Amino acid sequence: MINVALVGFGLSGRYLQAPFFEANPNFRLKTVVCNSQDPRAIFPSVSVAKHIDEVLADAEIDLVSICTPSSTHHELAIKSLNANKHILVEKPFTSTVAEAEEIVALAKEKNKVVYIFQNRRFDGDFRTVRKVVDSGILGELISYEAHYDRYKPVLNPKRWKEVVSPANGILYDLGAHIIDQTITLFGAPKNVWGETYVQREGSEIDDAFDIRLDYGKLKVTLKSSLLVREEGPRYVIHGTKGSFIKYGLDVQEDNLKAGLMPSMEGFGIESKANSGILNAEINGVSFKGHVDTEPGNWGLLFQNLYETIAESKDQFIKPEQIIEQMKIIEAVKKI
Repeated sequence: MINVALVGFGLSGRYLQAPFFEANPNFRLKTVVCNSQDPRAIFPSVSVAKHIDEVLADAEIDLVSICTPSSTHHELAIKSLNANKHILVEKPFTSTVAEAEEIVALAKEKNKVVYIFQNRRFDGDFRTVRKVVDSGILGELISYEAHYDRYKPVLNPKRWKEVVSPANGILYDLGAHIIDQTITLFGAPKNVWGETYVQREGSEIDDAFDIRLDYGKLKVTLKSSLLVREEGPRYVIHGTKGSFIKYGLDVQEDNLKAGLMPSMEGFGIESKANSGILNAEINGVSFKGHVDTEPGNWGLLFQNLYETIAESKDQFIKPEQIIEQMKIIEAVKKI
């Protein structure tokens, strides 16, 4: 049993992490650090702390999950490792490559696990994309395009998300997800080009980006904007033997906000209306049809987190991959 302290109880802590710690019998969500609300209304067995120092002094805590504003991740990760705790860090991991490398080096020195919360590797849509790509049914890939768009013309009421500060902006927020997915599929690119934009009225931070990654014959395009009202495809993939197009966003976040827990029937199951479209040649025969979406399952991240800490099994989300992600972000910011 791994005892967990959750630092922060906003969207990530309350909806994206706490339900999965509660659902997995290998974890005990012992303490939540927060000031704004009482998590015991939802998770009555937890204790509440007002400051991270309280949980760092608790010898029973094995794992500290950092779900605080992005600019605080580096400081809190270093403090937690120096207190001999394993850490789970919400994305973006840090604001710079140097900060990320410092944390990873300290974790190795302390013999502790550092795990980054790249939960969207386990989205149903991306799990389906990965299955199609890995099957080879599209042949040699020549084009991969991923979008993470929203329509949010009004500035976020969470003021800290809208001010210029380290690791703020859409590139660190949504970009971290689709860059991570790309590295998961293809590794580090040969070359990076990209631009960020400010599109919403009154915005102080980047709220759109356009990134191109060069993998030789394969060219990758990653885009995001907060001013896309009409939904387009999330993924468009072309290869020498076929194409795959996928609409719709993973349903787990909406499930959790609606009160559906990970152990409940129907959790993470997408409507067949958003099934991917496959047009390919299979054994010499042309085929065009739908591919059912894999169930979304962020629980796989938490199970692997347990196995990494308790059983020294292979870590799905390797810190080295996240450092490559940070290098791409830094390269785009410098262009």
